[in-house]
Amino acid sequence: MGAIAAEVLVSRLADWGVRTVFGLPGDGINGIMEGLRRNADRVRFVLVHHEEAAAFMATAHAKATGEIGVCLATSGPGGIHLANGLYDAKMDHQPVLAITGMQETSVLGTEYQQEVQLDRLFADVSVYNQMIVNPAQLPSLVDIAIRTAYARRGVAHLTVPNDIQVADAGQQPYELVAPANPPVTSPIYLAPPIRPRDDDLRQAAQVLNAGDRIAILVGIGARGAAPLIERLADTLDAPVIKTLSGKMVLPDDSLYTTGGIGLLGTRPSEELIEDIDTLIMLGTNFPYTKHLPPPGKVKTVQVEIEPTRAGVRMPTDVPLIGDVSATLEALLPMLQRRPNRRHLKHYQAKMADWRTNMAALESASRDPIAPQYLASLIDDLAADDAVLTCDSGTVATWAARHWTIRGGREFYLSGNLASMAPALPYAIAIQHAYPGRQVIAYPGDGGFAMLMAEFHTACRYRLPIKVVINNNNSLGQILWEQMVLGYPEYGVRFEGPRPDFSAWAKGCGGFGTYVERPGDLREALREAFAFDGPAVIDVAVDANEPPMPGKIKYEQAKHFAEAFMRGQPHRASIATTLFKDKIQQLRER
Repeated sequence: MGAIAAEVLVSRLADWGVRTVFGLPGDGINGIMEGLRRNADRVRFVLVHHEEAAAFMATAHAKATGEIGVCLATSGPGGIHLANGLYDAKMDHQPVLAITGMQETSVLGTEYQQEVQLDRLFADVSVYNQMIVNPAQLPSLVDIAIRTAYARRGVAHLTVPNDIQVADAGQQPYELVAPANPPVTSPIYLAPPIRPRDDDLRQAAQVLNAGDRIAILVGIGARGAAPLIERLADTLDAPVIKTLSGKMVLPDDSLYTTGGIGLLGTRPSEELIEDIDTLIMLGTNFPYTKHLPPPGKVKTVQVEIEPTRAGVRMPTDVPLIGDVSATLEALLPMLQRRPNRRHLKHYQAKMADWRTNMAALESASRDPIAPQYLASLIDDLAADDAVLTCDSGTVATWAARHWTIRGGREFYLSGNLASMAPALPYAIAIQHAYPGRQVIAYPGDGGFAMLMAEFHTACRYRLPIKVVINNNNSLGQILWEQMVLGYPEYGVRFEGPRPDFSAWAKGCGGFGTYVERPGDLREALREAFAFDGPAVIDVAVDANEPPMPGKIKYEQAKHFAEAFMRGQPHRASIATTLFKDKIQQLRER
């Protein structure tokens, strides 16, 4: 049997170091599946239950390893299903290659069954986007697609018609088309070392040396630069604020950090933003500008690897285009060390008070189970190099405040897209990449239900992920967002019987347990974490526990009260929970 074009495609992926492709077969990619079968010793195909999960897995692989993630879907609806996970990669600037099928070239344009022009559909999500129309384009277009995904930190897409997939490798599919010499490329990408210009560094140093009350805001783009960031904080007497995506950049017990920013952040961070006259932004494109200083209030230095993102969120006095580590290594010798720790000590005291307040909410005596207690137990029982993957929603608040970055711990979620459902597929992909590490998925019940079939994927591949479901039987974040707008909640609680996710876990061949009493929770988590295989711990938590912002604004409190007066259906239970929260915090004083 002669080689087919799909073999060239898969073989070139292997030449780039791709070892895993996440996907779901279909008649639009049967040729590519044959190419994978013939190269099974070089590239492993991970079969999923939904293409959206495959795209999330490719994104998580890229986030956790720094290597390109690859996902595969059939033509038409299969390719459409990839979109959400691919937008996650796009908005968090991760290198991902999506490969899709397409109808035979002879029927394109005839409204053939499942004929969707996926190259057009993916035009917005991709940095490189091509339909293969001739097998001679392979492997060059694979090289260009992957190189572009790395260089531009985004999604590349190749769609391959059925007849091209199975055409003789290296030959023209049509005899009437004269052969041409294809470009000669190489499966190599080298990231350029990026250091800002000396003049720009001197300007930045002037701004920072002149500052009196300085703060540092770090995002995931500063990952790997923690020692340099702490040196910068110590030199400038500047506390460090972390974005949610950048939570793992600096340990949570660092003497220099005030924790997160925004609705999921801390009160010290909010007060620090209101207090400063100078801000340095490191590797972040934090989108919520209402939590940043008003334009013109502070002097700003921004370190950003992508020139088009510099100055996007707020006026920037000195943009430094470069890698965070390389930039700080060049900048630090130019900075004047502050003689006292006045500014830092002030916010260290505030942060100590904040930690006391958060610890008070982690009460084992609360019934129903307080979600803060659940998050604190995960934090307490997890390994020092554990990876936590999180969904969007109230779970993101509990993870932000009660999951402690220490040792080699990591934390991943859908950042700028803030999609529901990635926690489970993220965990599967990361466990696949790092089989020796503890990987814990922390979804809400709403997010888990969307892609819960992928727990069966974990069981089939014997990936020992631990899935801890924060089950409030509602869409909790939307509930509170409705109330903050001044409206009573509507359409956000799943009335009727509560799904038994633990039974699903057992049915898949994994470990499953359901917990509704706080006294049973610690032992249930211990047992699940010790289980040699995938496990689900379905925990019924208090649905009336609000994810309160670090610092409550007047308008937020006003609208919350208006929701109560307009007929909030669970106002008595919510008021009781808030009262218990305050009592717990007062007891810690």
